[in-house]
Amino acid sequence: MLTAEQLLAAHKANLATLFDLSQKAFEGVEKVVELNLQVAKTSMEEAAEHAKAVLGAKDPQELFALNASLLQPSAEKAAAYGRHLYDIASSTSAEVSKLAESQVAEAQKKFVSVVDNAVKNAPAGTENAVVLVKSAVAAANNAFDTVQKAAKQAADVAEANFQAITSTAVKATQAASKTPRKAA
Repeated sequence: MLTAEQLLAAHKANLATLFDLSQKAFEGVEKVVELNLQVAKTSMEEAAEHAKAVLGAKDPQELFALNASLLQPSAEKAAAYGRHLYDIASSTSAEVSKLAESQVAEAQKKFVSVVDNAVKNAPAGTENAVVLVKSAVAAANNAFDTVQKAAKQAADVAEANFQAITSTAVKATQAASKTPRKAA
């Protein structure tokens, strides 16, 4: 049986974990907002510069060249923005996962302690049940470890795919901006 002190301690620990998770999530949102503000400010400055350049164009070819020169940096900036968002989400997720893993590890220790305590106090003749419970606990721990490893592998594959897509998009944009265009 759990005592009132143990229940209170468990509730305090759960509340502390909730606040830690909330803090990590808020930090991630804060980073995204900061990134978006930075992108908006930079975009406004670049739009003003581009507008001045367009207004100063002397002929249609110069105007076309100005607009064409805007395409490649925009694609690269979009790819960089996506990368920054991915990095923020990935680091926030890693921090939350780390916190969750520590909580799961602590819960597993407590559960094993409870099982061990119950085993010590088990009546004679329940050895088979004790072995079954210990086996179930070991199987659950192994399953959790397997799921954790699979999730990490999936995250690694997603990261590699994201890198490949970003690289391909930037290269395609660079190639498209280097191809000569015929004047009409």
